[in-house]
Amino acid sequence: MKRFSQFSKLIAMVAVASTFVPSPVFACAACYGRSDSPLASAMNWGIFTLLGIVVTVLISIAGFFFYIINREAAQVENEPAAQNLAEVKI
Repeated sequence: MKRFSQFSKLIAMVAVASTFVPSPVFACAACYGRSDSPLASAMNWGIFTLLGIVVTVLISIAGFFFYIINREAAQVENEPAAQNLAEVKI
């Protein structure tokens, strides 16, 4: 049992030590390539497409809230005055 425990500690120490061993880091194909390559152009179009989708969704959400606010204001404006006075108790 003691031998298994020492073996486990040895494996754990080797695993931890191997994480700190320096190794070469390579850039991805998109970052490493030329800036005028078709891959870079496609990546830029992808970024602009996703940005356009995010902006469209945010504008749609803001527009919905403006619609709700305007609809509520129009409904309050069109209510008869008698209903407003009946609700107020003096």
